[in-house]
Amino acid sequence: MEKITEKILLQKSSPKANKLDQIKTLNLSRMGLKSEDLPVPLLSQLCSLEELDLSGNMLQEIPKGLCLPCLKTLNCSNNEMEDVTSLKALRNIEELRLEDNLYLTVNDEHKVIFLLPRLRMLNGKDISSTAHHIRHGSTEILRKRVIGLWERSFSLPDPVTAQSLAAVEKSFVNAAYSQIKYGPSSLSDYTKFRLEMIAKEYLKSLTCSEEGSEVQDVTPTKEKETPTERKTRDLGGKSITSPQKRTRNNTEVSAEASPRKSSRLASAAPVEASPRKSTRVLSAPQKTDPILSSPRKHARMTSIDTPEGSPRKSSRLESISQKVVSKTESPRKVSKKPDISTPTSRPAKRESPMKPAKDQTTAQQSKQTTANTPRKTSRVKLHVPQEPVSLQPFHVLQCHSRQDSPDDFSTQLWACAFEPPQECSGGDIRDGSRTVATCGGETLCVIDCESGHVLKKYKVPGEEFFSLAWSTVLMTRTGGSTRPCNILAAGGKRGLVKLIHPRVNLAFGEFRASRRAISSMRFSPRNASFLFTGTYENKIFLWDIGGLDRDYNFKISKLLVLETCSTPLHVSLLPASPDTHLLSACDDGLYVFDIQLSKNTQKRNEEMEVVFPIYKKNDKKNTYRTIDGLSFLSDDIVASKSHMQGSIYLWSWRATRASWNGRKKEVAAVVLAELQWSSTEIPYLSLGTCPGYGYVVCGDDQGRLWMYHITDTMMENFKSGKTISATEVLEWPSPVRAGMGALKGPSINSIAMDPDLHYLVALTDKNMAVVWKRENH
Repeated sequence: MEKITEKILLQKSSPKANKLDQIKTLNLSRMGLKSEDLPVPLLSQLCSLEELDLSGNMLQEIPKGLCLPCLKTLNCSNNEMEDVTSLKALRNIEELRLEDNLYLTVNDEHKVIFLLPRLRMLNGKDISSTAHHIRHGSTEILRKRVIGLWERSFSLPDPVTAQSLAAVEKSFVNAAYSQIKYGPSSLSDYTKFRLEMIAKEYLKSLTCSEEGSEVQDVTPTKEKETPTERKTRDLGGKSITSPQKRTRNNTEVSAEASPRKSSRLASAAPVEASPRKSTRVLSAPQKTDPILSSPRKHARMTSIDTPEGSPRKSSRLESISQKVVSKTESPRKVSKKPDISTPTSRPAKRESPMKPAKDQTTAQQSKQTTANTPRKTSRVKLHVPQEPVSLQPFHVLQCHSRQDSPDDFSTQLWACAFEPPQECSGGDIRDGSRTVATCGGETLCVIDCESGHVLKKYKVPGEEFFSLAWSTVLMTRTGGSTRPCNILAAGGKRGLVKLIHPRVNLAFGEFRASRRAISSMRFSPRNASFLFTGTYENKIFLWDIGGLDRDYNFKISKLLVLETCSTPLHVSLLPASPDTHLLSACDDGLYVFDIQLSKNTQKRNEEMEVVFPIYKKNDKKNTYRTIDGLSFLSDDIVASKSHMQGSIYLWSWRATRASWNGRKKEVAAVVLAELQWSSTEIPYLSLGTCPGYGYVVCGDDQGRLWMYHITDTMMENFKSGKTISATEVLEWPSPVRAGMGALKGPSINSIAMDPDLHYLVALTDKNMAVVWKRENH
């Protein structure tokens, strides 16, 4: 405040301005100002001010009450602006700069052009033609559609009261949102902004004879978007020229506008119609417009219906279809709840919590072991809480439905991951995250676990997403400074990696990782721009996407190609040294690769294969070697399973590695413990771990969650040949639909937990994402 006052007084003392109301230019750039730091009363005295420079600060909005009637030029570049509606009071602005405001989108550009009727220069470009279209071009089209909607479906309440009018207005606006479609999906947020204004003004005109005094509108057509918005992308090459960073609400900016995409993907799609179709029943996706939005419809399931004959995973493995059917036909008692988002009772426990003995003070040193003789080995202490946690079902979301249909129970959900700690916001960085990304079918969703709201939804017609991964990369800003931003990578049957910045609702790029489907993805925790992609061509690729510039340009380079003998279902990196080795759980075994870039060889085969005791079982089809669950529980302890196994192995990476002599490819896993699990024969039910709390969790084919609280005492008391029971088995919460029965438990395809175990997310093969929440949190 003192610095601002000093600058203003300095301007006042200049020969051209003896009084505050004579100051015409003011420079307040690079002063570290936040919105609340601006002295509104003092600035409002500058009634002759024509130019104001607020660049390089930390402003999120223009404070309310600021009145500068003569202001014509405003520079708000390189701030943290999130709301442009606050500029409405400065209606005489003719030139405005808003570059390098990370959270502003193309929707905000259109809003500010509409709100400032005299604006002719935006970010140094003449916007006269665009502005005319925005302010006038499509007003009548939207107005006619709004009026038509009113005449078809609405009427004034009788009697007209403030309360009844408010209810009608709310319904009218919501109907306009959902029923009136106009312009490209990249501008849907702006369209909703204008539809709300038109609807409210029209309703007001019906009640007080003022025929829409200020209703002006436009929903721009695709051809009239800002020039930077229409930059094209290289969909399959090594680099992507992407639109500027302004697409915060509601779009994947170029998916429907790129003719090259349709031609490339049309030719690529038939290569792999659906890689998992041979083992799971999948429905053909419907064609809809690509969307990156904030949908909250069809998200929370207050009810669920089970259609007769809905496809199940019984045909995932044709050879065992009859066995699966017999297992799923056994009746179970289901509890009917009015709304799973507010459960009234806790699901029954299938196992009692274990009572571990007292901690032992020393770890046992073991000899090298063979696969059929698991023994204890020296271990790193887990240092996890000794008391198990208690989880309650919190939300059931049906947000991946094709065409947002509430009757879609066939879309299978495959992968989920919690967002890393939030990006900087006013200097604050949260330790944990309650935001989770999920994928399945042609949709990728970003969900707030606490509220159950679907924050963002990204849809690609004809795609089938199998995997996703988060990373925090650096974005270059004006002046050379950088800012961290959380990005999301997702891929599926088309073999394309989609790159998304969910915070600003921008799908900023994509590149082709394979001519066949992508099965798994993982960013390196040490090199945030390194992305591993496992593919159905039996290869794992390491890509470097580099950093991002302010326009989201980036360069792709391929660093490694790892040859696998079968499809890699999961990839894991060593927590302590993620740049040395990679573990790949594949359809026919678990393989270890040397990924050190200091070596010259770009194409590499596995260094060794880890084998397990279960392999000794007779199995003509080798299904015991399908490793469909893999995750590190600590720097040393690995949890893995085969879908035919009926148990989960905990084994030591260090001891296993140390027992390898370097001559043979195979090395027996040094098994530390074996966890009892379901006897299902359904494949691809992956497990999840929470190292900070010592938890391993895996779902089964009946919607149950098998939870294991792994403590040092448990590990030290493990006896070879005996399995450890689950600490707790959480039953399927059996959500119901009004007037319908409870849905039987589906298969749990994927599990994710946040680092503090506040939330657990389970994905099913019946288009349901279930959020569990820790009690007393």
